[in-house]
Amino acid sequence: MNNETIIPPATIDLLSRGMNCLVKTLGVIEAEYFISAVRRERFDYTKWQRDYFDNVDLESFVSNAADYAKSIGK
Repeated sequence: MNNETIIPPATIDLLSRGMNCLVKTLGVIEAEYFISAVRRERFDYTKWQRDYFDNVDLESFVSNAADYAKSIGK
């Protein structure tokens, strides 16, 4: 059994890394639109995640995850 304690990253580090991911993927302008939409719509990520993944079969999920891992060299 693994008793390793997981220490979450500092908030500023997490926000910085998240913003870098958004900008890299969407570009600066669309990243800002994304953040505005999340704030405006009071986006519930946990609910969205449950709704989204409840509609994905396990085989597709695993296949997509494997394809993504290959695409980023892991």
